[in-house]
Amino acid sequence: MWKKLLTFALIANIVLTAGCVTAADKKAPSAEEADTYEMLNLFGEIMERTKASYVEEVSDQKLIESAINGMLSSLDPHSSFLDAKSFQYLNEQTQGKFGGLGIEVTMESGVVKVVSPIDDTPAFKAGLKPGDYIISLDGTTVVGMTLNEAVDKMRGKTGTKIKLTIRRGTEKPFDVTLKREEIKIQSVKSEIKAKDVAYIRISSFSEEVDKNVKDALAKMQKKNKNGIRGLVIDVRNNPGGLLDQAVAVSDLFLDKGEIVSTRSRNEEDTIKYNATKGDVAEGLPIVVLINDGSASASEILAGALQDHKRAIIMGEKSFGKGSVQSVIPFAKYGAIRLTTARYYTPSGRSIQAKGIEPDIEVKPAKVELLNFDGLTISEAELKNALKNDNVEAGGKDQKADDKDKNGDNDEDLQKDYQLLRAVDTIKALSIYAADKK
Repeated sequence: MWKKLLTFALIANIVLTAGCVTAADKKAPSAEEADTYEMLNLFGEIMERTKASYVEEVSDQKLIESAINGMLSSLDPHSSFLDAKSFQYLNEQTQGKFGGLGIEVTMESGVVKVVSPIDDTPAFKAGLKPGDYIISLDGTTVVGMTLNEAVDKMRGKTGTKIKLTIRRGTEKPFDVTLKREEIKIQSVKSEIKAKDVAYIRISSFSEEVDKNVKDALAKMQKKNKNGIRGLVIDVRNNPGGLLDQAVAVSDLFLDKGEIVSTRSRNEEDTIKYNATKGDVAEGLPIVVLINDGSASASEILAGALQDHKRAIIMGEKSFGKGSVQSVIPFAKYGAIRLTTARYYTPSGRSIQAKGIEPDIEVKPAKVELLNFDGLTISEAELKNALKNDNVEAGGKDQKADDKDKNGDNDEDLQKDYQLLRAVDTIKALSIYAADKK
């Protein structure tokens, strides 16, 4: 294939000349086509000169793959050439199983930028954060590397280690050593919070996430005999994934209307994705948690539910990746990942470089409970206080009962202020809805 490509580049100018001289009766190439053939000829000449004169021997395949990748990566941060190995890795990632550090990255200003660490992976456990810059790998600067080269260097044999040098904000760069693991993503996790609030964590939009979300909600509804008040969907630090899964998960909670549209440079290629009838949450209040690590498919979900006023979006502004990449295979040689469209929310908003603004902004904070035990008294503790005639003798302690009802024993909520606020919002909305009935 590489020889054929080179031959085409070298012959292009000959074909053009022959056409002008011996086929005068045929339409001559336009000026733009002539310029293209001339540049292809230049490419062939430069490649031949490089092969002949470069200080070390270099293969046709390396030169052409690098040229293709340079062409694509010059367009935007998300377009690139994937060799056979990188293409295989991409397929494994969308299936939820791969080897490496568990980190979604992009390229910005010549260095690697962390979009988001994936839950329960080496990068997550090491405390890497969205917005961190990786400036060197094992002491080698990433400046001059392509994104694929940097990612390939971070991958490796399970159990081996790699040192990342991180720049975070205005802090002095620091090193983090991570051990590579086989990454098995559990894309959906769920549990009941505060006794009656369903919580679903989506860490990435890989295959069958819509089915797993639907099943998780059904199990929680069945487990809680008294029902659930509402649902918190957590897509913080979710770097995205498959477009069809973002659409399918959004559709679970919408009865009708547009979910998202993708628009390419040709208007006739616009595609609109619409909801089908049926809301699996049956109108219960929903809060979607986002932050600056929520990207792409996460923003599709948040944007759709926000525009339809089906959910309250809470947290921090999202990452702002509003473009769609198509992966186009080329037989055994790999594939290209090409930005082919932008996506728009139902109201026509483009998220590109802007992100989703939360309805309620909540910054991460540490929750510290104040203990006033023994410092305050209530009516029941006063001498000769009247008894409550609705409480039987030997009844349950009122303070313990109140604490149990409010779910104050849920330690996870005390560690996660944003989630605590989301759960409180669900409770408030459910009480308000019940009073209106």
